[in-house]
Amino acid sequence: MMTLILNNEEIEKILTMEACLEVLEHLYREYGQGRTVDLPRSDAVVPSSTDYTVYALKTMSGCVPYFGKAAIRLNSDTIQHPTIDGIKRRVKVPAASGGKWVGLVLLFDMNSGEPVAIFPDGVVQRMRVAATNGLGAKYLSRKDSRILALIGSGWQAGSQAMAFSAVRDLKEIRVYSPNKEHRESFCKEMEPKLKVKMIPATSTAMAIDEADIIASATSSMVPVLKKEWLKPGIHVSAIKVQEVSWEVITGCNVFFLHSNRFLKQTNYLMESEKRSYIEVEKGWWVEKAEEILVNKRFPDLGDLVTGKFPGRTSADQTTGFLNSLGLGIQFAAVGAKVYEMALEKGLGREIPTDWFLETVHP
Repeated sequence: MMTLILNNEEIEKILTMEACLEVLEHLYREYGQGRTVDLPRSDAVVPSSTDYTVYALKTMSGCVPYFGKAAIRLNSDTIQHPTIDGIKRRVKVPAASGGKWVGLVLLFDMNSGEPVAIFPDGVVQRMRVAATNGLGAKYLSRKDSRILALIGSGWQAGSQAMAFSAVRDLKEIRVYSPNKEHRESFCKEMEPKLKVKMIPATSTAMAIDEADIIASATSSMVPVLKKEWLKPGIHVSAIKVQEVSWEVITGCNVFFLHSNRFLKQTNYLMESEKRSYIEVEKGWWVEKAEEILVNKRFPDLGDLVTGKFPGRTSADQTTGFLNSLGLGIQFAAVGAKVYEMALEKGLGREIPTDWFLETVHP
């Protein structure tokens, strides 16, 4: 047996947004029926070499019998929380050799237990985040939605535009971010890829004017979606909990989470460390995160896809979706598809699986 090693460039060649949406829709049917097992995200945080950064070892994992695969995603990160354009942000520092980051996915066959593939998490994580929000829009936005207001112009914003374009026949995407150069170059890059008119907006007011969908995809650690934007018929979407306030969530007629089975990630800090870190105090979670998830239990994407809870039932409803927490099962499902397509296309490099096997056990 051989284990397949892939890189991000090879994965980007074969993993289309349409394929990612399809495989995740299958996944959430399984998830909604209780036929998956997911271990929530866990971060071990320790002091770094500088006062303004911390080191974090992140893991998440899951098993999906439908695909016959299990996966572990792990990240070895140096993290800082700078204030950029007046907004507190969470930024991963490219501290590895060559100014790069470290993130891996280990994909296992559930029959033999053997590792069948190892690949970086970058492209897969970007696509699965976007496809998750895209599925939210598929089930919750109006079918005649034509204008998307996109808050953010970074790497995650690009895949969000891809996902919304895949589930709705968009005619126009208006992009706002504080950096004029970024939003203009983003629109210039994405327009020929999506074949949708891309407009760099000079303000959020310009972006959201007559928008059918408002989506945020930022590194902000404070809310960017506003309650006053909630007009009849609109759909709002956020890729993480910091981007959306309690007022926005409760202001929607219909609101769904990605997952309501886990409250939050778990952060661990050295017992001997006395300093306080925002990464540990709040991490990916604003102060009211538990209030959002506990005081009013919202249905999740599994409930939505399986029809356990209805989505939009009328054109004038205001709907919302929060990608509340990443799940390891996403990497098992999308990883299984990537592995299948890579074998078909003859991509990657094979190394002996026996290198990872042993003749003793605990």
